[in-house]
Amino acid sequence: MIRVTRIVTAAAAVLALAAATPGTATARPPDARAVTAPAPGAPGALPPDWRWIPPAAGSAGGGRLVWTAPEPVPVGDARIAFFAGERLLGHPRADAAQRRFTLELGESPTGLGDDLRVIAAGRRLDAAGRAAAAAEARRQSPPAAPPAAPGPVNAVDPGLPGPYRTVSGEYTLPSVRLPGYPTAVEMRGTVVSPVGAPGKRPVALFLHGRHATCYNAKGAAPLVWPCPRGTRPILSHRGYLHTQKLLASQGHVTVSISANGINAQDNDTMDLGAQARSSLVRLHLARWAAWSRGGTAPDAVRRAAPADLSRVLLVGHSRGGEGVNRAALDSLHRPPAAEDGYHGPVSWTIRGTVLIGPTIFGQNPAPDVPSLTLLPGCDGDVSNLQGQIYVDGARGSGSVTALHSAAYLMGANHNYFNSEWTPGQTKAPAEDDFGSFDGPDRVCSPGAAPRLTATQQQKAGNTYIAAAARLFAGGDDRVRPLLDGSGRSAPSAAPARVFTHAVGGHRTPVVVPDPSVAVTGGSVCLQIPAEHTSGCQDRDTTDWNSAHFARWKVTPEEGRYAVTARWAAWSRSGTPPVRMTVPDPVSVAGSEALALRIAVPPNTRDNRMDVAVTDTSGRRAVLGGVRIDGLPGTGRITAHWAREVRVPLTAANTAGVDLRNIRALELVPRSMRGQIWLMDAWGWRPGTPAVQNSELPRVDLGMLTVQEGDAGVRTYRVPVTVSGKGSGQVRLFVPTPDGEQVVSELVTVAPGTAAVDVSITVEGNTRYGNDLSRTAYVKAVRNAAVGSDRGRVLVENDDPMPTISIVPVSDSVTEGAALTWRLSLSEPVDTGYFAANIGIAPVTGGSPELSTRDVDPVWLGEQFWASPSPERPLSKTWPAYTSFVAEFPVGGTEMDITVPTVADAEREPVETVTLALLDEDGNGTGPEVRGTVRDAS
Repeated sequence: MIRVTRIVTAAAAVLALAAATPGTATARPPDARAVTAPAPGAPGALPPDWRWIPPAAGSAGGGRLVWTAPEPVPVGDARIAFFAGERLLGHPRADAAQRRFTLELGESPTGLGDDLRVIAAGRRLDAAGRAAAAAEARRQSPPAAPPAAPGPVNAVDPGLPGPYRTVSGEYTLPSVRLPGYPTAVEMRGTVVSPVGAPGKRPVALFLHGRHATCYNAKGAAPLVWPCPRGTRPILSHRGYLHTQKLLASQGHVTVSISANGINAQDNDTMDLGAQARSSLVRLHLARWAAWSRGGTAPDAVRRAAPADLSRVLLVGHSRGGEGVNRAALDSLHRPPAAEDGYHGPVSWTIRGTVLIGPTIFGQNPAPDVPSLTLLPGCDGDVSNLQGQIYVDGARGSGSVTALHSAAYLMGANHNYFNSEWTPGQTKAPAEDDFGSFDGPDRVCSPGAAPRLTATQQQKAGNTYIAAAARLFAGGDDRVRPLLDGSGRSAPSAAPARVFTHAVGGHRTPVVVPDPSVAVTGGSVCLQIPAEHTSGCQDRDTTDWNSAHFARWKVTPEEGRYAVTARWAAWSRSGTPPVRMTVPDPVSVAGSEALALRIAVPPNTRDNRMDVAVTDTSGRRAVLGGVRIDGLPGTGRITAHWAREVRVPLTAANTAGVDLRNIRALELVPRSMRGQIWLMDAWGWRPGTPAVQNSELPRVDLGMLTVQEGDAGVRTYRVPVTVSGKGSGQVRLFVPTPDGEQVVSELVTVAPGTAAVDVSITVEGNTRYGNDLSRTAYVKAVRNAAVGSDRGRVLVENDDPMPTISIVPVSDSVTEGAALTWRLSLSEPVDTGYFAANIGIAPVTGGSPELSTRDVDPVWLGEQFWASPSPERPLSKTWPAYTSFVAEFPVGGTEMDITVPTVADAEREPVETVTLALLDEDGNGTGPEVRGTVRDAS
């Protein structure tokens, strides 16, 4: 059991501000001090596009950190996060205009350093990040050589239209209520079906991603539902008609469903809509199952071919990809009833999923459902290509029979797969998500050699979606070489260059890196280290956060490893090989080849190496050589992506190597220089095995909110549900009480066990304090499934807030002295950041006001980040408001605040300054106090 006792201390960064400097707001020893802000350009100063709104007078907790974008940020699927350097601060809320992003923060920004960042799926949006990206664009070298010619043409091209003509229609059903969503969600679908196809036909269901929901002639009205008067809904669900018509011509019944009601509300949920989207998908499938049994169906369904619900393919775009993945998982392993919007029987079978530029916030792929993940090389929304984890994260978490494939589509962006998100193909507002605000990009700007037009991108996407439909729902193994890393190409996808790799299917593991693998000539590295210059990355690589290396919610993240190596020179005498020795012998008997997934730096060419294996008796065979070229890349796109290469095992058989007892794998450099990251190595043979569904335990973490209480010690636990069957392993991540580190633990789970135990121990009292929380995260490791990956206990303060009063200590002084007031709390508080927001209000009644040149310039800069010139009333130091924050220490009830003045030679009348306690909106909360300053001459 992991425990945390309620011990509240001020953040060290805030404590550092307690040191008094001449002229600052000073503390009344020993228990009073003020929080100050740094002068512009000083260490810790906020960048120009950031703003700190102090907490309300007398409020506990912190204020609000606000970032204002230079132009509206389009509604997208990636989640926006605030970082201080490498430390995640949290996820802000956007205003209606999508320009102002606000994060409630429990500490002063002065403790965060000067490296504030706004990041969405690995891409920086703030001014400093955009400036760096623009500088990178200017530094770009000439375009890299184009990749090698397409591979051999596959025997079957799934992108060609089939023999059937099609019929289309639409249905609308009563809206549904989903847990956690105040507004009902629409039930609307567009159907495209073959005409004249015999028998029951396989079903393909499409789910779009997160996009603006409504629009009018003035533009989009983002994230509202239902659409306000004077606006129309954006019909995102109609954006896949081009794909639906292709699949219908080949014999599939297709339906694309609308999810605007979820898009408008999902950012207020812990999982950002994954469970709700799963519920919506399964509600539609349940209706189709009922209609297939003779229920009264809408006209669009009656006109369609009979649907075979035992052969269902789910296609999801962006957050829709995460939604259909959860729907596949939930169809095999039922979610907790309280979180689910569908409670009926499962009358369908999900044969596979296609995930287009998907999010994977939970990093919990459905292990026993075959999948194809399309990764757009020029994705400007989910730009870190985190969907790669649907492949990497499926290793070992279920049966090995399900094929999980990734296809890297060079030159494709995020939006154009959906015609309703594509300029020129829709009446609604649409854009190229990659954009050009960071300057031109030699790979992804429109017109660049690898960049695809919208039509070219849609054709390529259709080909690979159709390939997945034929393989997963139709069992046609002839299309597998397009998906599984075999390097085959389809003319219908031209001119797109598409690279694929896979895990599962007819593969047996040889090396899946972890610390048990002994490596010489390289090292096992942590893919998600604490700093980007450690682990798999080094100081010579850029700060990339992408694909295999996409960061999750915890850093560092134990459990994700690769093997890395580099060499700077090669000679005929040979460069030492990268040798990987596994702890136990592995068998590749029956395999035809050894398949390796290896990433190399972008834009590099001719990375060559030989591949060798050694058995337990020491027999060694060089299987053959491989060459890997880096993908075209810049600092703005994801190109650290593993290519699949294969070498036949023929030489091993000839050399008498015992393929049932392989002990070591070697990569022998044959190029002058190189750098590699080996993701894994497998024994491979052709074919697609029947998928065997595993009996897996399912783990869901929940939320618990309790009151602190007035006395006694209580222990509360993060709610955990373990359902399903069997036994498996998950990895549990829990931050330490100070929040500075993450404790990782490998846990064995089975239904009915209490192996996952995360607790918070609270001592009740009658002092006002902060709410406390304890958060845990969980990921599947082996033979397990995870639904809700995040759990929390929230302990709410239930004591009244003390009042703050302000009285003068020295409120009439001669210039050069300091005006002083005393702040008092009605009682001590149990929090390390209880603050008063002190506002300087305009002087009324005609009296002259103290100006910026009448006060200590150091104090003025530290409190307001301002300079004395041009001279202006002190209440007009900032355009919007002038205020500063004074913080009470734990247990303290009094502190002094000062306004230090300066003497000058000018003859001046008596000047006045007016102070008031402010609430978080800048409004006064009580009587104002005044101070006067007399001329010294």
